Amino acid sequence: MKKQGAVLTMLLLASCVAPPQTHAVHQPRPAPPAPPPPAPPPAPISASSDWRDWPMTPGDWRYSAEGGGVSRYGTAGQATELILRCDRSARAILLSRAAPGPVSGAMTIQTSSGASAVAVTQAAPGAPAEARLPATSPLLDQMAFSRGRFVVTLAGTARLVVPAWPEVSRVIEDCR
Repeated sequence: MKKQGAVLTMLLLASCVAPPQTHAVHQPRPAPPAPPPPAPPPAPISASSDWRDWPMTPGDWRYSAEGGGVSRYGTAGQATELILRCDRSARAILLSRAAPGPVSGAMTIQTSSGASAVAVTQAAPGAPAEARLPATSPLLDQMAFSRGRFVVTLAGTARLVVPAWPEVSRVIEDCR
C-alpha cells in the first residue's frame, strides 16, 4: 500500500509541469466602443381626447384669508387666471375667470364627477367673468375632490386645466 501511494505521488508530481514559455506578443488594446448615438428627442404629446391627460395650465394656487378666504391661480408676475373667493355674507363662492373681451353664456367646469355649466356675468368687456355658486353647491365638492385636476372652459378664453389642490377646499370650507 505504501508502495502504491509513493508511485501515485510520483505520478502526480510528474504531471505538475510549468506551462511552456512563449514570447509575449504585444497586441494593441482594442479601441473603446463608440458612444451610442444620442437618443432622439421625445415625440410631441398628441392632444388626447381625455381631459385627464391634458397638461396643466402653468401656475400655482395661492391662498389668502382676506375677505373670508380667496384662492388665486396663475403664474407669479402675470395676471391671475382663476379666482375662488368666499362671499361670507351671501354664503356663496365667486369663481372669477380673466376674460380679455366680452363673454356671455356659461362657464363649464369639468371634474372627475362630470361637467357642469354655470351662468356667468361680466361687469364690462375685459372685466373678469364671474360665476356665483352657493357655498353648499355639490359642484364645489366635485372641484375639491376631482382626481388631481379640473377644467374651466369659457368661450373667448383659453381653457384652464388646474390642479385640485387644498387651496380650493380651504376657500370652500371657509365659506361654509
